[in-house]
Amino acid sequence: MFAESLAWLRAHLCADPSGLRPTAVRVHIGGENAWRDLDDWPPAPAAVPWYPTAEGHLTRQAATDPVPLTTFRYDPADPTPSLGGPLLSRGAGPRDNGTLEARADVLTFTGPPLAEPVDVLGPVSARLSISTDTGHADVFARLCDVDAAGRSVNVCDGLGRVRTTGDAPSQVTVEMSATAHRFAAGHRIRWQISGGAHPRYARGPGTGEAPADATTFTPVRITLHADSALSLPQRAARA
Repeated sequence: MFAESLAWLRAHLCADPSGLRPTAVRVHIGGENAWRDLDDWPPAPAAVPWYPTAEGHLTRQAATDPVPLTTFRYDPADPTPSLGGPLLSRGAGPRDNGTLEARADVLTFTGPPLAEPVDVLGPVSARLSISTDTGHADVFARLCDVDAAGRSVNVCDGLGRVRTTGDAPSQVTVEMSATAHRFAAGHRIRWQISGGAHPRYARGPGTGEAPADATTFTPVRITLHADSALSLPQRAARA
């Protein structure tokens, strides 16, 4: 950043643009630990949907019937903890998610080993089809990179709130921010879902009250349905 700042000053104060980068955008590619120059951001690759299965897999094959896949219980008295991510703290950034994913209140859906590297460049989002037993829930969605040894590391994430009626599912789109990340050959794409990430996000009370005003906390049973999808702006990695 210091070198680029000096180059910018030389260009505008000394009429010497020789040190400016050739493109408008420069991004750091996680998973590759390299910088890349781009003409624009986001680069607009096609959004590729990935679908969860009842067996915990992540597949490109869409479900033909939006049936319930799996159910988990979120308890505000024992909220799902936050781990890593975009924080201003010593615990920020990419972290091993193994202990988090071992919890009963965290779902994971994992794709097959990749035959070739895949770049994910741009905004990531999740469309979640959810039903609950209380009518109110938070849903935290996270994209993870699983290496050949099975270590799961967070890439990007986001939180959404959903209101449901009876047993009928409601849909919520969770914006998981943007990323620039390379999934190496042999690695797997993982979609992690839970009912929150405390204390990074205030715990949802399960009652529909605003988290800052809630005085009553109710455990929530959250059911994920098969017409949910993870949307990745991905493309085959360039050499």
